[in-house]
Amino acid sequence: MWSKHPKALPYLFLSEMWERFGYYLMIGIFTLYLKDVEAGFAMTEKEASDLYGTFIALVFLTPFIGGLVADRYFGYRKSIIIGGLLMGAGYFLMGVHSVTMLYVAMTLVIVGNGFFKPNISTLLGNFYSNDQYRDKKDEGYNIFYMGINVGAFICNFFGAALQIMLGWQYAFMAAGVGMFIGVIVFMLGTKHYAGYDQKKGTQPGDMPFYKIVLFILVPSVVFGVIGWLLKGVASASNPDSYIFGSDSTDAFIFACIPVIFFYTSLYVKAKADEKRPIGALLAIFGVVILFWAVFKLNGSALTTWADRYTDREVTGTTESAFSSLKLAKEVEFKKDSVELYDDQFRLQKQDGVVQKEVNYPLYFRNVKPEEKPSEGAKVSLWATNLSQSINPGWVIILTPLVVAFFTYLRSRGKEPSTPTKIAFGLLISALSVLVMVAAVKIGANGTEKVSVWWLVANYGIITIGELFLSPMGLSIVSKLSPTNITSLMMGGWFLSTSIGNKLSGVLASMWDSYEDKSHFFWVNFGLLMFATLLMFALLKQLNKVMAEKGIK
Repeated sequence: MWSKHPKALPYLFLSEMWERFGYYLMIGIFTLYLKDVEAGFAMTEKEASDLYGTFIALVFLTPFIGGLVADRYFGYRKSIIIGGLLMGAGYFLMGVHSVTMLYVAMTLVIVGNGFFKPNISTLLGNFYSNDQYRDKKDEGYNIFYMGINVGAFICNFFGAALQIMLGWQYAFMAAGVGMFIGVIVFMLGTKHYAGYDQKKGTQPGDMPFYKIVLFILVPSVVFGVIGWLLKGVASASNPDSYIFGSDSTDAFIFACIPVIFFYTSLYVKAKADEKRPIGALLAIFGVVILFWAVFKLNGSALTTWADRYTDREVTGTTESAFSSLKLAKEVEFKKDSVELYDDQFRLQKQDGVVQKEVNYPLYFRNVKPEEKPSEGAKVSLWATNLSQSINPGWVIILTPLVVAFFTYLRSRGKEPSTPTKIAFGLLISALSVLVMVAAVKIGANGTEKVSVWWLVANYGIITIGELFLSPMGLSIVSKLSPTNITSLMMGGWFLSTSIGNKLSGVLASMWDSYEDKSHFFWVNFGLLMFATLLMFALLKQLNKVMAEKGIK
């Protein structure tokens, strides 16, 4: 497999695999850690989801700046090493039980990802720019993408075992160790990067970096501070006077205003021959925000579903296997404690006073009465964060099938255009949400636990949507962007991902406000169907722009 590709590929493959191992291990336990009353920060669902959304939004915002800095100043190798070291340090610090240290750790991960994520992909692409490997580029990226998902798949098993045996701190440390291994592997391949790590510097037509700082970064920071400080009108439903739900959401939305204005100005000021391609990209950016809003619920609302509403009990041979691998833990049933808790899971009432729950999560609350164990009995439950391995598992299984499907259509001259693939990706993703609507109905709106196969089916369908959409988005940016602003337009793709991630946190923060949980998923279905209809409405114009550029 490797012999037909650049010698740097195995090093980049393994570096990215270990980097994703660390990142997805951390993401898999992040909200669970925040909500843990005894060893975490006792956050409510709303608080944890809001912080999670802001975090992953900023993680996808910094690659734009990190890519520009690497292009013009640091070069790719140095940027990747700096980014990896910052992220590894952040993961280690995340396990220190201190709110201040938590925010320091998150900042290190956000900045580190900005340096690492875009530049390792760009460095890989440089090796396929010469004639020897040009025809192997798609295959090389498929191998590289597989490394991402191998890391994302295996990490949760390590995270679960370490958390059960030793606690949250050691699980976060494992993420840090994984990241540092990735940096070491990357450095071992240094001799193979010679000639491909040349920083480009500022090219003719590039926007000077100081203008990017003055016209994008500084205004965004100023607007973000204004959003944080500015208050709306207080009401019974909004006593804290938030404008968009929380201080962090207010700040993020305000910070996006100058950036959105900037990208709009690129379209307005563009030359006649560039206006339509830029307009097409901006339209796609706007539409895919809603995809990311629903897709990124995997680390928040769907983790909550796995934790509270999914039957996680293992017995017999499965219990023995999971217990020996430290992937399951025993929970004792106490009838009296079950009766203390109300429907919000995180609250208990004592003498009429509502207090934070002590024994969260209360697994037995929605177990059928006839299936509840006897008083004092213990049952084994598989670790919640293992559900985070379902999506990358599906990616590993389905990627070859989706690639083969499009190869077959191409051979018959029927391969759809890139915008058409994105449109169908949105439609397929919308259908995945209907699985969760059905799961809520089967579970009698959360009063009974349901099989994990509902989650498996949901992830399976939305993974197909992901494979239709995500790689296609990056492809269409490279195809349609005017050459002098390709980096800026790639930044626009990351910006749309970032806004979608934040919106995902906002959606998840409203989970407890829905008495009927199916309404939560119907809202998600409605958002994706709206995006689907909008994309199909734009399809004729988008395909026309692609045809004008001589591409599909």
